[in-house]
Amino acid sequence: MKAQDAHGGTAEAVNGAGPAVEYTSYDTLYIDGAWRPAAGADAIAVVNPADEQVIAHVPAGGAEDVDAAVRAARAALPGWAATAPAERAARLTALRDALAARQDEIAATVTAELGAPPALAHAVHAGMPVVVAGSYAELAAAFPFEEKTGNSTVLLEPVGVVGAITPWNYPLHQVVAKVAPALAAGCTVVLKPAEDTPLTARHFADAVHEAGLPAGVFNLVTGLGPVAGQALAEHPGVDMVSFTGSTAVGRKIGAIAGAAVKRCALELGGKSANVILPGADLARAVSVGVANVMANSGQTCSAWTRMLVHRDRYEEAVALAAEAAARYVPGERIGPLVSAAQRERVRTYIERGIAEGARLVAGGPDAPLPAGYYVSPTVFADVTPGMTIAQEEIFGPVVSILGYEDEDDALRIANGTVYGLAGAVWAEDDETAAAFGRRMDTGQVDVNGGRFNPLAPFGGWKQSGVGRELGVHGLAEYLQTKSLQF
Repeated sequence: MKAQDAHGGTAEAVNGAGPAVEYTSYDTLYIDGAWRPAAGADAIAVVNPADEQVIAHVPAGGAEDVDAAVRAARAALPGWAATAPAERAARLTALRDALAARQDEIAATVTAELGAPPALAHAVHAGMPVVVAGSYAELAAAFPFEEKTGNSTVLLEPVGVVGAITPWNYPLHQVVAKVAPALAAGCTVVLKPAEDTPLTARHFADAVHEAGLPAGVFNLVTGLGPVAGQALAEHPGVDMVSFTGSTAVGRKIGAIAGAAVKRCALELGGKSANVILPGADLARAVSVGVANVMANSGQTCSAWTRMLVHRDRYEEAVALAAEAAARYVPGERIGPLVSAAQRERVRTYIERGIAEGARLVAGGPDAPLPAGYYVSPTVFADVTPGMTIAQEEIFGPVVSILGYEDEDDALRIANGTVYGLAGAVWAEDDETAAAFGRRMDTGQVDVNGGRFNPLAPFGGWKQSGVGRELGVHGLAEYLQTKSLQF
């Protein structure tokens, strides 16, 4: 049975290996305030990574669609930039409320297209973006877009049209972390979401529409990165590109933006260290550290994938880590990886770790389930700083445990990669941990299990990127300054 939906798609029941699922074929993009047909007929298949079944198709938008979206954003820019901050704040509040009302639907979609367990999908993938959207509604209302300095008035004005290119690992959070501050600043946006998780972005577009944002202020083009993503980054009508993804792609986008002398914000890879100093609560530090990596099946750029432990307590930490990893049962507490390609990438790294001499104490490369893109939670011991698994971003549920001799040795290992996105330090008191954290070459450090703060800036040093997201620092990325002298 087929039925026409509000987006111009058709839905029908499809029977697979489990219960019937609803398959939907969409043929529209959200441009200039309406769902309209894509220019071409090419489509992207959306696959449920838990059972490997196709659950939807969305348009594979191309350069013509991107051009239409950028033109709409360019036309809407003067009016939205001139809109009073209080009114922009009101629209963002309405957007927050629309997202909150859709939390159950969004969580179910994230579970279907990303594979996140339902509890994680609801609390983190659907819940946190509501908080972030609300924070920018408040910032838009309170932020001083004008300031006095001497005989000058300094104006903070929108950068212009923003091309936002987002990843699949946090398909709504990353959208909100870019679009909300851009809208709060007075920018207009064209979003190109990851091709693996485009359905969540469609929910976001519906929420934008319900929130009453003017036509053209937000536009959505689904498509492939090398086609739609590149067209968006290269488009002369785009004033800024905000990208989250791999360092390799980030370099290309940075080069495109640099050649055009346009603003660029890049949130890229990570290889974060979880440093456990002598005197710390070892059991808690190891348990929380393993949980940090296993959350979202290891598909988190800030995950603490390198656990650094003093030699005196090394074997105790290894045993605790193996025990903690065993609690993450594939298909229950931990979901699949997003795609077959990602699963093979992670398996290859596990095999490389074994080949280079690391000791496998939990998990391994073998498939834990007969179907789905699952990888067993894996823990390596006897890892040395120069090993591939200690240097390169794996983006899967893999923990490497490294030993150190003293604090200087721990710092050298912690800082000894090309990345600098996040990290953690554990000690017997916050002062000791914070003193070590101040010496780490990274953008964010959790001290003795410090909680996530949606108002704190997030972003990397070195090859982990350029720019910051979240809070007032995230808003500043989308503003440029003008001074009036009197």
